[in-house]
Amino acid sequence: MTNFNIDLKNKTILITGIAGFIGSYLARELLKTFEGIRLIGIDNMNDYYDVGLKEMRLAELQQNTAFTFIKGSIADKTVVDDIFSIYKPQIVVNLAAQAGVRYSITNPRAYVESNLMGFFNILEACRYSYDEGCTGVEHLVYASSSSVYGSNKKVPYATEDKVDNPVSLYAATKKSNELMAHAYSKLYGIPSTGLRFFTVYGPAGRPDMAYFGFTNKMVKGQKIQIFNYGDMYRDFTYIDDIVTGVVNVMQKSPDFNEDGVKYKVYNIGNNQPESLMYFVETLEKCLMAEGIITLPAEKELLPMQPGDVYQTYADVDELVKDFGFKPSTGLAKGLEKFAKWYKEYYK
Repeated sequence: MTNFNIDLKNKTILITGIAGFIGSYLARELLKTFEGIRLIGIDNMNDYYDVGLKEMRLAELQQNTAFTFIKGSIADKTVVDDIFSIYKPQIVVNLAAQAGVRYSITNPRAYVESNLMGFFNILEACRYSYDEGCTGVEHLVYASSSSVYGSNKKVPYATEDKVDNPVSLYAATKKSNELMAHAYSKLYGIPSTGLRFFTVYGPAGRPDMAYFGFTNKMVKGQKIQIFNYGDMYRDFTYIDDIVTGVVNVMQKSPDFNEDGVKYKVYNIGNNQPESLMYFVETLEKCLMAEGIITLPAEKELLPMQPGDVYQTYADVDELVKDFGFKPSTGLAKGLEKFAKWYKEYYK
């Protein structure tokens, strides 16, 4: 049995990036599961991808009176400080970030602003939440990424592996988040847990992700680009498994580690890499079963893109040991659910 040390009932919880893919799913689950919670969400609603999707996710949450939405950026110190001053969150889940490996090559400034300055503002607000004898933040949970492993040759990727060779600025900012959180945990006693997510997918996901982009192109009868000539592997993790993992982690503030710091990092991945070609074939079958497409896509095989990696593969032993939980949704089942949603949403 998991030794949870935080009861989420009646807690005030702040989720940044609330209108995002993971943030909105997490918020729905928390509101449904835990009595008396007060959920504060912030999002800048930028147009990195279809704002309509973000508005759809947000509209569902806003039907719940326990939810409060603030439109703003965590890179704005005043906005963040005001949230902490007014609402005094006890649990903070930082999911706000500029996502995407390839976009970090063309627009690096967005990553420094959101992923570095934004997270710094969150850490500073957590730090000062303990002032004047206040209980302050009981647990800071934040999103890292499997991209921190870079071109790591050892598989599966374990959290104790050295991750000092990022191959994209996005990866570098996520590794920086882990380092910043460790420093603040050491200096100010903020209990913090980082979560390295592995290729999250599912209904109402991010249109910049491969499965969504491929689908959009297939619907239009366009050719899809497959990099490294299809010889790539990804540890695809279904959104419901990610949310279960995050909710579990939220309820367990880390113990002091060997360095005397309340700090922990977990992988959350499916622990089963799938080839890119199998992924495309499975997606095609699911889309054809729903009548979204009638024929497989024309495929253009291309070399590896800058910033990309050959494979991702999560070692989840620590997650299993501490929570008795391991992501288990198979790719076919997950893509089937995505296809059904896509058909309904886009009609």
